[in-house]
Amino acid sequence: MNPPVAKLKNIGGWFAAGDPFRRALCLLPNGSFKMFAYLSMQADRRTGRLEATQLELAAALNKSRRAIGIYTADLRQKGLCLIDRAKNKYSKTTYEICDEYWPYHREPSAEKEAPSAYVMSIRQSFFTLGCTNGRFSPGDIRKAQDFERRGIPFETVRDAMLTGACRKYVSWLDGHESTPIGSLSYFEPLVAEIQHQPLPPEYRDYLNMQLKKLDLIWKQRQWMKKRVEALAQKSTF
Repeated sequence: MNPPVAKLKNIGGWFAAGDPFRRALCLLPNGSFKMFAYLSMQADRRTGRLEATQLELAAALNKSRRAIGIYTADLRQKGLCLIDRAKNKYSKTTYEICDEYWPYHREPSAEKEAPSAYVMSIRQSFFTLGCTNGRFSPGDIRKAQDFERRGIPFETVRDAMLTGACRKYVSWLDGHESTPIGSLSYFEPLVAEIQHQPLPPEYRDYLNMQLKKLDLIWKQRQWMKKRVEALAQKSTF
């Protein structure tokens, strides 16, 4: 006999807490996860967004405004939320759960304006890395817009992408299996790292050459692997 289907006592405000929610639990310290959970449950299901002041969040979570500021920075730095910060403590900040951690399909944005040159430059750079999944999603556009709103120079984001891509290739070549880079949020910690300690201009040229070299070595290794597998399969017949 099949077990009876469990029924919710109260379906109001139900949130689909699946694998992304579990990943957030492992990634965040307690206070930041508590805030992430609150934002997730209160956000508009159609957009993944919530507008709130620091005072409102502090009251809801029984934390200080200083703690809310720390949690906010943590959520943005670790790529869980896009945040359009308020001008002062009395204005509302817009929190948007990133696509990787939002379980619902979003409604198309009502904003039809074309992405800026800054966003398009980041998009183009993302596609040239070679170790991504080949998609630049609406969430990636929003992340690039977030970088632009925060006044982060394009060169800083580009340096972060070059650094992260080189590290990904080195990891693959060392035999560590991992999926291709799936979103611009992957580079968020590196953006913060390079903001703190910018790369010398001449090092950027080195990274560009190193990325091309690593990409070529990886493609050659993949070709050799497929060739060996094909020969092995042929020899079995």
